[in-house]
Amino acid sequence: MTDLLSAIAAFIVSHAIPALGPLRAYLIRAMGFPMYVSLYSMISLAVLVWLGFAYANAPYIEVWAFQEWTRWLTLILMGPSCYLLVVGLLSPNPLSLSLLPADRFDPDRPGIVGMMRHPVIWAIGLWALAHLAPNGDLASLLMFSLLLLAGLAGPRSLDRKRRAKLGEQQWQELTQGKATLKGLTVSPFIGGGVLYAAIFFAHEWLVGVAPLP
Repeated sequence: MTDLLSAIAAFIVSHAIPALGPLRAYLIRAMGFPMYVSLYSMISLAVLVWLGFAYANAPYIEVWAFQEWTRWLTLILMGPSCYLLVVGLLSPNPLSLSLLPADRFDPDRPGIVGMMRHPVIWAIGLWALAHLAPNGDLASLLMFSLLLLAGLAGPRSLDRKRRAKLGEQQWQELTQGKATLKGLTVSPFIGGGVLYAAIFFAHEWLVGVAPLP
């Protein structure tokens, strides 16, 4: 359990650095923005891998007994989680995480961004919540609570950073649009369904636990 606690502490510290404006500014000045982003990304990935291995090897200490109904809660919540992950990554989004260039964002056709600014972060939060209820051991409680907290606190933190970066006028222009279905396409629904099916059928092979008995 010591290794898991250490990994959790490293996760918190690594994600706190960008929130410390003066420290972040100093590091960017010292090494340049591209180097800062590359180094920070590698550290974050390494910490995440460490967290996964530490969780997998943590001792089982039961906090609450497994209840059969929680299995269905997981199956239900993973549906919107998969969709939000796919649609978030494949939607231009100057306000949050995306695989597409921010300059492709159209405020008149915002798609999912017109309804929620941070679909990828909400997907992570839903994933954590979906796995918290059925896993009643201490290691799962610690790890999934940490990721759920990150999913809940992440949007607020990222809003603050993007608002400062974009400036008040541009921030207002990008965020004051009305929620609309314009820009939504069928592709992310299909992609989310494919991801859901892949996770469902590969889950037992990947983590040793079948979604259904």
